[in-house]
Amino acid sequence: MKNIKILLTILMASTTLISCTSSQKKIADLPAAEKTSVKQTTSGKNIFIQNIRQMTFEGKRAGEGYFTPDGELMIFQSERESNNPFYQMYIRNFAKNSVERVSPGYGKTTCGWISSDKRWIIFSSTHLDPEARAKQQTEIDFRNSGKKRRYSWDYDEHYDLFRASIDGKNLINLTRAKGYDAEGAISPNGRQIVFASNRHAYSSKLNDKPDEENKAHLERDPSYFMDIYIMNSDGSHVKRLTQAPGYDGGPFFSPDGKRIVWRRFSSNGMKAEVYTMNTDGTDEKQITHMDVMSWAPFYHPSGDYIIFTSSLLGHQNFELFAVDVNGKEKPVRITYLDGFDGLPVFTPDGNTITWNKKLSETESQIMIADWNDFLIRKELHLPPQPPTAKLMSPDISEKDLRATMHFLASKELAGRATGSTGEEMATHAIEKYFKDIGLSPYNGKDYVQNFPFLKEALLGPDNNLTVTSKAEHKSSLVDMQLNAQLNKQWRPVAFSRTGEVTAAPIVFAGYGIRAPKDGQMDDYDSYKGLDIKDKWVMVFRYTPEKVPAARRLY
Repeated sequence: MKNIKILLTILMASTTLISCTSSQKKIADLPAAEKTSVKQTTSGKNIFIQNIRQMTFEGKRAGEGYFTPDGELMIFQSERESNNPFYQMYIRNFAKNSVERVSPGYGKTTCGWISSDKRWIIFSSTHLDPEARAKQQTEIDFRNSGKKRRYSWDYDEHYDLFRASIDGKNLINLTRAKGYDAEGAISPNGRQIVFASNRHAYSSKLNDKPDEENKAHLERDPSYFMDIYIMNSDGSHVKRLTQAPGYDGGPFFSPDGKRIVWRRFSSNGMKAEVYTMNTDGTDEKQITHMDVMSWAPFYHPSGDYIIFTSSLLGHQNFELFAVDVNGKEKPVRITYLDGFDGLPVFTPDGNTITWNKKLSETESQIMIADWNDFLIRKELHLPPQPPTAKLMSPDISEKDLRATMHFLASKELAGRATGSTGEEMATHAIEKYFKDIGLSPYNGKDYVQNFPFLKEALLGPDNNLTVTSKAEHKSSLVDMQLNAQLNKQWRPVAFSRTGEVTAAPIVFAGYGIRAPKDGQMDDYDSYKGLDIKDKWVMVFRYTPEKVPAARRLY
């Protein structure tokens, strides 16, 4: 006997009963300009994303939108103020349909993040630079002159990480070291901040190189000295995690907060790959090996795969790709769109994806599209995602039904036999679903109830069968006895009676079938003319070979 758990309801929901999701209006669809497949998918189309639309419109540029766990708020950067040509930080409240600036309003600002409890934010800013306002005016004058320059990121040494309340007030400087401190993200539990910095290049020595050589290299390529750092959320206990030559940046925590994903550029800055490591810097793993510019990685909320940007099709057509977290499978191409598509981010429910798209030479905005988790898991040969309220839509949808059936019928659940590991996995998934939607257990304590069941019947040591018969020997009948060998000459079935049975004569009854006459078919009776009372009946297994096919239904 074995104890197992059974849910106290027969509901296997395929849709969310109670849902707290923020809806996005379909503002503008983009034309799907298809490209030639590069063998990542067989169709060569946008099969993983649907319903593509533009999410931000104001200003010349907007990007890097990151969400709170409930999906209610998104912090993003945008160039949209007439007196400042640089990025400032904004929070969009989807419930109130409002957008508010939360950065100082002058200087350069980038890389915002909101804490899980929605009480505080971080971002990087140069507003403490004494020349911040003068640099703004210089840039405004340059743009008004009609001149153009190729867009490139500015690793301004005055960038510092700041912490503020959710409304942008109570600003606190978290980093004061000289150098570029930016690209920060808050851990899921709110205790740590991971960020990128080239601060060590401003120290007295770097790999025994003199300061003057460092200075020349900084002027030529400040990104070369970038590394990943981690600190407490109050700015204390700063620790450097990477020390490889070349740019390491764009770090994010995994959904469980145990690992960090980031991009590592080659020392000459021409190529980049996706890496992950533990939050203490150990177990560093290279995830992609595409030998091109692969960067801007971001975890799916399940933690099973990573979305990123790559120049596999050329620097004029950056596209989105996905790869499993261990890098075992070949990356899968996601977007088939013209121009630059990069900096992808999943919404917390994993049902939609946002990214930056270059719409013209001077404008880039945030796009949003529906995401097909079911299909990408199939392409990456990943196990199914258990159905959860967070990942399912408020209405019954084909995608939800497919995801649910894909999970229940997956090889990992192995048929969900009673008492099996697969059955336990299904039970825990449904239990979690009930908790997510706020369904109360009937007893106020637990969603499951233990009960005993018969899993299997095992043969004991005392099973034996003795067959006695009369045989002629020297003109007389003598008793002959056969002690049958267990599992070779005989085997008791699971529903057999336990205990001793009385010896009795044996009667052979063919196939042991008794079938009445039916239409044109005669009756069939293996027991006709036999006396079987108080006797053992021996029969063949299966069905008589000469019985017509229609008759075999009996």
